[in-house]
Amino acid sequence: MTTRATAKTAKAAKAADRHRTPATPRHYAVVGAGIAGVACARTLVQAGHKVTVFEREATPGGRMASVDTAFGRFDSGAQYFTVRDPRFALALEATPNLCRPWSANLVRVLDAHGRVAEAALPGRESHWVAQPGMDALVGHWAAPLGGSLVPNTQVTQIEPDALDAKRWQLRTAGEGDSQHVYSGFDGVLLAVPPSRTRVLLGDGKISASVSQKIEPVRIAPCWTLMIAFPQANQPTMSHLGPQWNAARSTHHRVAWLARESSKPGRERVERWTLQASAAWSQEHLRDDAARVQAKLLRAFAEITGIHAAPTHAQARCWTEAQTQVPVGKSHLWDAKARIGVAGDWCTGHRVEDAFLSGLSLALAAA
Repeated sequence: MTTRATAKTAKAAKAADRHRTPATPRHYAVVGAGIAGVACARTLVQAGHKVTVFEREATPGGRMASVDTAFGRFDSGAQYFTVRDPRFALALEATPNLCRPWSANLVRVLDAHGRVAEAALPGRESHWVAQPGMDALVGHWAAPLGGSLVPNTQVTQIEPDALDAKRWQLRTAGEGDSQHVYSGFDGVLLAVPPSRTRVLLGDGKISASVSQKIEPVRIAPCWTLMIAFPQANQPTMSHLGPQWNAARSTHHRVAWLARESSKPGRERVERWTLQASAAWSQEHLRDDAARVQAKLLRAFAEITGIHAAPTHAQARCWTEAQTQVPVGKSHLWDAKARIGVAGDWCTGHRVEDAFLSGLSLALAAA
């Protein structure tokens, strides 16, 4: 991932470090430990500030989540990432051997009947995956945060600090219905989906300017199905079905298919992940998982020709998955209120978008 641009960026960063005047240390609350939140928190720590990161799940990752099963791991969210910006490339170069290129040349474009419409996606851009799952990258970057990361904790409300009206305090809900108040924050930085961001901003009471700018944002849901065929792993059978490892589809139910077992550093048990189309996911948003699973399995058979029943099948719904209408800028920062927002949905839906959003918000706040 080394480029001439990354070398120039590294030199500029070192020069800036030599001449930077240390800022007055502040304490920031970062809500959300996906890639945007972790990138934001780490950048603030590197600038000499204190952070406390709140994550409602047990581990960091966000939509770079991976699911462990008896048959191997599935990337239930982001399937891969690309590298275009030198700042992202530079950060990845500091994590050697964690990420490897995936066979992008095997990505196909299929028609509604599963026939190959294009041999490969346009362009020669490399597709990268983390090992042993996509969440490994976020976990690696979050590790230095140590005790500053508070897992299994959902922030329910932002309000002025009871002892210092110039600061903020957060009300949280944790395991076993436990509740807690964390106080003394000089700023609050939100790296969660738009619906949650709107709730925490209290319909504009916390920051009217930020609330107004995120109101137009729209993100489509996505149903995901993860299936395993351990019966395919026989000496005379390397895999089931088609010869490609990933495909975009125009089938009305399925937009993306990936052979998880083809990704580098993964278990060899034949596994597939399907991501439903935005329109179909929206139409079936409130369906139960069993019904969705049955419908997507039928679509999988139609597209791939694999009619065998999987040994393992698991459906998951991401209620906010792919940005339809973004904010239109890398981040939002209300300097007066010291409230900020970051996320891939600020500019798009790519992993790199999330990283750059968290980075830019931290630089604005610092």
